[in-house]
Amino acid sequence: QVRLVESGGGLAQSGGSLRLSCAASGINFRIHPMGWYRQTPGKQRELVATISSTGDTDYADSVKGRFAISRNNVRWTVSLQMDRLEPADTAVYYCNTKFRGADWWGRGTQVTVSS
Repeated sequence: QVRLVESGGGLAQSGGSLRLSCAASGINFRIHPMGWYRQTPGKQRELVATISSTGDTDYADSVKGRFAISRNNVRWTVSLQMDRLEPADTAVYYCNTKFRGADWWGRGTQVTVSS
């Protein structure tokens, strides 16, 4: 059973930083792409950042230069360092992986950025 558990959300001021982490189990972590998505009420879940099994990264335009995704293939974790946070970054953030043709999600962690 694939399990993704996020941690590290919370409250930050505009311009501040937060670091999210996701612990994975139930998959061969080293060979799977990982990603972070976010969702606000009434809107579709949107891509924030992805990282391939080989470490290639991709970011939404809205977070380029401010967020950084990384992975630890020993600890089976993926992290999202979020700097220069903006109120528009307020959302529930979800960890994601793709396994056997399906998307798997964590339960999410709330990030709130005050102005």
